[in-house]
This record gives sequence, C-alpha cells and structure tokens, in this order.
Amino acid sequence: MSGKSGQDSYNFNSQQSQVIIKKKYCRFKKHNIKYIDYKDSNFLLKFMNEQGKILPGRITGTSDKYQRKVGTAIKRARFMAILPYVADGLK
Repeated sequence: MSGKSGQDSYNFNSQQSQVIIKKKYCRFKKHNIKYIDYKDSNFLLKFMNEQGKILPGRITGTSDKYQRKVGTAIKRARFMAILPYVADGLK
C-alpha cells in the first residue's frame, strides 16, 4: 500500500497486459456454404468437444442461422450412427 490509506496505484496501461483478441467469424458465410452435410463427420467434429457435446456459437464463431443447421446435422449424424452420442476421447 502507498502512504495514503485506502488508495492504491495500479498501472493498467503496460505493454505486457495488452492481449490481441482474434475476431471470430462465421466460416459458412465466409466460404458461402449453404448446405451442411450430416454425412461429413470430419467437418462436424470441429463443432463438438471431446465429450461429444455440441459447442456453442459464441465459441466457434458460427452465426445463429448456421448454428441451428450445425446442430440439426450433428443430431442427424448421431441418429444414423455416424457420430457418437457420448465419447471419452473423441478427438
């Protein structure tokens, strides 16, 4: 603490504390993909974690419209036994 009671000085403008955040983008809009194929398991694995859960759009950067299509494609692939419902080490 400094000499005055209750007042601390912090330096928030240091070069070390600045982190560059990479902007997320929707890969479907960028590559103009209209249809998400449920039979392409390698592509759908990018939107699932190691446990087999569907990753949210805020993490993958997918827009709401395509996130719903991704969820539908993953659920269809699970039903057709192309993807597992639950997995221990999926990736």
